[in-house]
Amino acid sequence: MIASLTGTVTHVTLERAVLDVGGVGYLVHATPGTLAGLRVGERAQLHTTLVVREDSMTVFGFAEADEREVFETAQSVSGVGPRIALAMLAVLTPDALRRAVAAEDLAALRRIPGVGPKSAQRLVLELSGKLGAPGVAGADDAVPDVAPTHGGDPARDQVVEALVGLGWATKVAQDTVEQVLADRSDGDGAIDVAATLRAALRSLGGRRG
Repeated sequence: MIASLTGTVTHVTLERAVLDVGGVGYLVHATPGTLAGLRVGERAQLHTTLVVREDSMTVFGFAEADEREVFETAQSVSGVGPRIALAMLAVLTPDALRRAVAAEDLAALRRIPGVGPKSAQRLVLELSGKLGAPGVAGADDAVPDVAPTHGGDPARDQVVEALVGLGWATKVAQDTVEQVLADRSDGDGAIDVAATLRAALRSLGGRRG
């Protein structure tokens, strides 16, 4: 198992990054929050886990070891694979997920792409007692607001592409991103890609289209 990687960031997109470790470039899938903290040309350390399938070996990286533990534990739930487990951490912090499970907050869990009413109930049932006790509630659990913006089409396209990659229809993704940006259209700053994606996920909730 690859438990961590430390190296130079050579490439970052909304869904993945490449980390050069001793001349070897590792493709690492991560949440928008983790990727937002990476800068091309700078050194970084990620806590990682390797998911092996018959036709692939995929590295997933996390800014905090706690996120990796939650990611691995979430996959013990029937029907939850790496994609949904990563989506959980794109929408909820580890402690927010713990609280949602402990409180049987199905509405919060249904905000996760790919999680409907039945799968939300299954998450509560099968994760109960497995994630540990949540810490004190704080601002870190909140989904960040989107930076006020106009323009920035490449960044907007990145968010749409990420939503499509998570399973949303292209038209639904485009309309949601436009609405999120319109709601924050009181300034001219650059689009915060990670925050925009989180806000779009919050707006979409459990819907599909």
